[in-house]
Amino acid sequence: MTTSPEMQAIAERQLCGLVNGLAQRIAEHVRERAATLGLTAPQATALREMSGPMTMRELAERMSCEPSNTTFVVDKLEKQSLVERRPHPTDRRAKHLVLTAEGAALRTRLLGLLAVDSPLSGLTPQEQRVLRGLLEQAVTSP
Repeated sequence: MTTSPEMQAIAERQLCGLVNGLAQRIAEHVRERAATLGLTAPQATALREMSGPMTMRELAERMSCEPSNTTFVVDKLEKQSLVERRPHPTDRRAKHLVLTAEGAALRTRLLGLLAVDSPLSGLTPQEQRVLRGLLEQAVTSP
């Protein structure tokens, strides 16, 4: 069964609208939860993604942004004593970003807040896995 170009355009527009709408809802959710902790959304995103020591480049990839933007965010987190830059264990040119005890505690609080009324909480874990798989497939297909 083939789809006409017009029908394909309509389907793509609808899907784009849904994906954008979900992204906006998630971004708003992060902004609201971050504000309750005195953080900006990018700071909250950085803390959420810091599941362990990592380089600035790794954090930038996880945050889906440029390393220069990540540097700005990390500078702010470092001034708040939430993150430290330490020598990388195997690459003397790189620094490892590490959460301080205060940063780890705040990350735990943040993750708890983000889990409450998440835009994805209406989906079962299985539905979330299916959605993730479909989105990954769409993003990686030619």
